[in-house]
Amino acid sequence: MSRIETFERLRAVGTATVSMQLLKRGLRHTAVAGVKPLAAGQGCVVGEAYTLRFLPLREDLSDPSVLGAPGYAPRVAIEECPPGAILAVEARGIATTGTLGDILAGRLAKRGVAAVVADGAVRDGAGVTATGLPVWCLGSAAPASLTELSGGSVQVAIACGNVTIFPGDVLVCDGDGVVVVPAALADAVAADAVEQDRFERWVQARVQEGRPTIGLYPPNPETKAEYEAWKTSGATTP
Repeated sequence: MSRIETFERLRAVGTATVSMQLLKRGLRHTAVAGVKPLAAGQGCVVGEAYTLRFLPLREDLSDPSVLGAPGYAPRVAIEECPPGAILAVEARGIATTGTLGDILAGRLAKRGVAAVVADGAVRDGAGVTATGLPVWCLGSAAPASLTELSGGSVQVAIACGNVTIFPGDVLVCDGDGVVVVPAALADAVAADAVEQDRFERWVQARVQEGRPTIGLYPPNPETKAEYEAWKTSGATTP
């Protein structure tokens, strides 16, 4: 399965179905805690993680002069996060300072970055939204990151919303939040998620007919046989 097809499948099913597939594989801590869409209508975005880690504030590392310093990680991330990737930011769960504002969001949008996921806030929330860059975060705040955070590293393992994210992991983001799919599992999760989604749509149709959920969801052997017969029939609607 190509990466494009995998991402299309994950985008079609969304976070709830993906999280269930991860649960079936024994992965329970995959939903980034607390983050929500910054704006309504961002849809479902899927992409590989490019990571940025902030550190706790240390005043000698957070003088405003560092913003123009070569190698300052938060600015490196803005220029190096690849088109189509999702910038995943460890901001230590601090919602009272912004990890980026409208200018940096505009640059990411111009470069084709797919989205930002941060367990922190953004500045200039309305301006960030106006750039069209989808953002999942803890909200907006006026102070700059330097008031509470120090720049750290890019493309390292991070802890974002109590979830470990490695560079290259696949993030699925929608109205319910963000789920992290380990890169090695993405193809299999996508394939099984499509089948789960088809079964659940079939179940929903039976519920609308008045069927009780016991024996239907989860399915007992009779329900499984009924569903398999429906699939074999070639029917296009549940």
